[in-house]
Amino acid sequence: MLYRLAADLIVLLHLAYVTFVGGGLLLILVGARRHWQWVRNFWFRIAHLLAIGIVVTESIVGVVCPLTNWEARLRVLGGDKAESGSFVARLVHALMFFDCPEGLFTVAYCLFGLAVLAALIWAPPRWPLKGHGVLK
Repeated sequence: MLYRLAADLIVLLHLAYVTFVGGGLLLILVGARRHWQWVRNFWFRIAHLLAIGIVVTESIVGVVCPLTNWEARLRVLGGDKAESGSFVARLVHALMFFDCPEGLFTVAYCLFGLAVLAALIWAPPRWPLKGHGVLK
């Protein structure tokens, strides 16, 4: 029971990660056009760049996402098949995972990573110490 719950929590964490990467770029683009200052927060933008950078790197190198591996392992430890899970877990999986060739995902991740880099240039973040005597 505890393993299954942990696996479901990892699925939700995975969904949060995917939402941060995908939704983050959308919010950055909309926010830059609407002059929302928080989308230029340096730490938010660096975290966003690192998040997609990890995905791109894993995809190019051919590494399966650790969250996927952990979830599968916990499901097996809980007595289930790796691809089984609760209703919420199955729903989240249906939203996040598609049946396509791996190479297509790699291309999509790389293009998305380039879009995040382009957004850094189009709507650059504010440096965290600017105006505080350090980086004037």
